[in-house]
Amino acid sequence: MKTTEAIHSRRSVKHFDANHSLTAEETNEILSLAILSPTAFNIQNWRFVIVDDPDLRKKIRGVAWDQSQVTDTSMFIVLCADLKAWEKDPGRYWVNAPKEVKEFMLPAIDNYYRGKDQVQRDEAMRSCGIVAQTIMLAAKSLGHDSCPMDGFDFDKVAQLIRLPDDHVITMFVAIGKGTKETWPRPGQLSLDDVVVKNVFA
Repeated sequence: MKTTEAIHSRRSVKHFDANHSLTAEETNEILSLAILSPTAFNIQNWRFVIVDDPDLRKKIRGVAWDQSQVTDTSMFIVLCADLKAWEKDPGRYWVNAPKEVKEFMLPAIDNYYRGKDQVQRDEAMRSCGIVAQTIMLAAKSLGHDSCPMDGFDFDKVAQLIRLPDDHVITMFVAIGKGTKETWPRPGQLSLDDVVVKNVFA
């Protein structure tokens, strides 16, 4: 499927076939494509918690407004970010770079993030937003449906998945086989409504 076709046909599906499953190869391909997503300074701060334990899924559904996607999807991801990825052996992010590039980038990473909690959190949200879209388009290109999700108790889900203190949950991504037609698109703003030329009026 062409990228443009995947973008046009991707919708946020709410009802999934609980008996459908992805192959190991499909799961691996989706995740392998996901990790090609860009991150600032290449810190690759996303973390994918793949929840396949049925009991844990039920517990998460219980603190997620009873949304059926949690238990019924073929692949359920709690998309998290490591807020401190920037300082955890950052040389590994540039291991294949020329020496002069590495010598420039590593101090730049430290300077950009150290002591700046809001910057670290903002970067986590940007990175996970990008990778979530990559995941959903990759899934669609393989013929699968998806749904990005919030609508849950972040603190309780963090407890259930034993989220480390230096990590944050950004959203869920559910992937599987939809069982109902989605509604027509409810209304897209025009380009005139969303595109600003140079400066705001």
